[in-house]
Amino acid sequence: MSSSADSTVHVRYLVDDVQAALDFYTTHLGFIRNTAFLPAFADVRRGNLRLLLSGPASSAGRPMPDGSTPHPGGWNRIHLLVDDITAEVARLRAAGVKFRSDVVKGPGGQQIVLDDPAGNPVELFQPAAA
Repeated sequence: MSSSADSTVHVRYLVDDVQAALDFYTTHLGFIRNTAFLPAFADVRRGNLRLLLSGPASSAGRPMPDGSTPHPGGWNRIHLLVDDITAEVARLRAAGVKFRSDVVKGPGGQQIVLDDPAGNPVELFQPAAA
């Protein structure tokens, strides 16, 4: 393991279409394009999060020794803080973004889960007022 004090968090998402994922994260969620090796791979940044978008042609998409194939989806997700969840949901719904749920309120704040173009979940979270 590297012992560098890198404050960047790296998360890999498997996606069906790297260009569609790149467009989605940069257009709708405020990420900045870092690198792109289309159609296999791209990565984007938002704050200290580096999101690796790996398509079927990437090394991350290759079959495992047992023959299983990595694929997008699931419930593990990145968690993005927002200031006004109601406004963000309205903006994204107007852009045609698919949500898995409605806004859920709890003691710590409000959250909603949406899908990227490959079906990977992204959580928007507005912390409760202090």
